[in-house]
Amino acid sequence: MPEANQPARVGGERVDPSCVADEPTSLTEYLEWQRRTFELKCAGLSQAQLSTLSVPPSGMSLHGLLRHLTSVERWWFRQQFAGEDLPILYYSDDDPNQDFERLDGDVEAAFALWRAECERSREIVAAAGSLERTGTRRGTGEPFTLRWLMLRMIAEYARHLGHADLLRERIDGEVGE
Repeated sequence: MPEANQPARVGGERVDPSCVADEPTSLTEYLEWQRRTFELKCAGLSQAQLSTLSVPPSGMSLHGLLRHLTSVERWWFRQQFAGEDLPILYYSDDDPNQDFERLDGDVEAAFALWRAECERSREIVAAAGSLERTGTRRGTGEPFTLRWLMLRMIAEYARHLGHADLLRERIDGEVGE
């Protein structure tokens, strides 16, 4: 386990989405840009800093956002769209907010799990072959298209990037795109 003052590791450059591309490429590139931007918001911070609740009275932290986004990737792509039978991450009926509230565990392991879930999401998208492919929402049985899912995930990341901006600025004054 890394020291509490060791900075989080990030990898790769962020690539701007193409200005002229077909719909599947545009959606995929925008989601990748959002994922990479989140990773950059966390770059260079220690586990203690990533776990800091820096915008009181909010109980949100960058570590909590990381856990939340990991569970969202799994829930929507693997469990809802692909129908994989997997346990829900960071959630139980008795403790529904554990993604944000329980910040135990190694943050590098949390990043590794997030990256693995993102990679599995990429595989699912690539295998789908069409934005018209559908998944089924648990509980309601309502179908949804891959297009809808990609747009939903872009919006999910965009919303949380706004949170990440505020959290990061309160931690060390860093602001960014």
